[in-house]
Amino acid sequence: MKAKKSMMKRVKKGSTELTAARKVEAADFLPLEGGPARKLPITENSENKSTVLYIGRIPHGFYENEMEAFFKQFGEIRRIRIARNRKTGKSKHFGFVQFASPEVAKIVAETMHNYLLFEHLLQVQIIPPERVHPKLWKGVNRFYKPLDWVRIERKRHNKERTFEEHKKLVDGILKRDQKRRRKIEAAGIEYECPEIVGSDVPAPKKIKFED
Repeated sequence: MKAKKSMMKRVKKGSTELTAARKVEAADFLPLEGGPARKLPITENSENKSTVLYIGRIPHGFYENEMEAFFKQFGEIRRIRIARNRKTGKSKHFGFVQFASPEVAKIVAETMHNYLLFEHLLQVQIIPPERVHPKLWKGVNRFYKPLDWVRIERKRHNKERTFEEHKKLVDGILKRDQKRRRKIEAAGIEYECPEIVGSDVPAPKKIKFED
């Protein structure tokens, strides 16, 4: 009976020591000032969930359709956007691609970074979800049509002007012509500049009506 009680005490003591050892092994942080050990909270890497890639140094001619055809070999693509000039519509040589899977995005970032494409080294980086701007994909499905500046300038040049506007236009032309003449004369070049036709604009006549 005494042997059985002593055996039970040793089993309980051994199980207590084993449980304490497991707790110490499971703990990640031991305070220097003493006290019980505790486990640090698990922090997940945000890059493992990111599906958006930044792509820099995009060569000329490698636009949305070409990028989609090239990158879809890795996996499903959700959205593509290339930064463009608002005035001309030309590419700014950087853009963003969103994949359906974060694993595919990671593989693309590792594979295509510093990839030589049309004499350009592509710069590919994963963007963490918290750094993705909420307006990044605004208007991504709209086709950007640049303004026809030739038509706008033609319309501005040919518009009807008042007498004061026309006089101001002619004065500016004459002022630039005089400046050009002085430069030619200062250079020692003997050249007779032709007169500008239509520079003498008669003032509109004021007609008085009798009562």
